[in-house]
Amino acid sequence: MPIVPYLPVVNEPTTEIIGGPDLYIDRGSTINLTCVVLYSPEPPAYIFWNHNDAIISYDSPRGGVSVVTEKGETTTSFLLIQQARPSDSGNYQCNPSNAQSKSVVVHVLNGEYPAAMQRGGQTFAPTSTHCFVLATSIFLALS
Repeated sequence: MPIVPYLPVVNEPTTEIIGGPDLYIDRGSTINLTCVVLYSPEPPAYIFWNHNDAIISYDSPRGGVSVVTEKGETTTSFLLIQQARPSDSGNYQCNPSNAQSKSVVVHVLNGEYPAAMQRGGQTFAPTSTHCFVLATSIFLALS
């Protein structure tokens, strides 16, 4: 019987946005998008965020837009947009330098609650993961 050499499993870096593919946000609240890069041999050199195919400028006249990125074995980037308005709705994309991009569609609601939050016959309800990520992001934004 021939000897087969051992080949280690190599994971490709992957990108996830927590809570996607659609997020529903109340007007006036904070949009918190969390992008996680997994299985990367080294942290990405950068992570760009796009809104409707345009790179987000953190010093735009709109104001209230910030990013916190924690690099490590797992890299996490938080995009925070304060005082959400309807013009903030649209497609957001997380673009790490060393992994595939990932998208999420944000819907800023004008009181269309709860009917607009139904997906596939099921009403959207935040999970404990959403609450943890939101609490962590708020803590990071305030510290």
